[in-house]
Amino acid sequence: MTIQFPNQSRYYDAALHAVGFWGHDGAMEAPFFVDGDALKQIQPGTGVDEASLLNAFDLNLERIHAAATKMYHRGRKGSYDLRPSDF
Repeated sequence: MTIQFPNQSRYYDAALHAVGFWGHDGAMEAPFFVDGDALKQIQPGTGVDEASLLNAFDLNLERIHAAATKMYHRGRKGSYDLRPSDF
């Protein structure tokens, strides 16, 4: 189980109030979501609007990928939700 993040695409999901992105384990694609509260925790002063949350995601990409990798190695799921406690 080796997850990689070659696709730098990310998007704001208003229904979840989260930023979504994808990881790849071979041919398998795994969706990840970073909760808005988690982004505000790792980037203090972040606003609650889409642009602010996407910016916080971009500024903390390495940290987010590290947390996503750790979560992925705990076991496969349909999707992975990163919350403040994951940072």
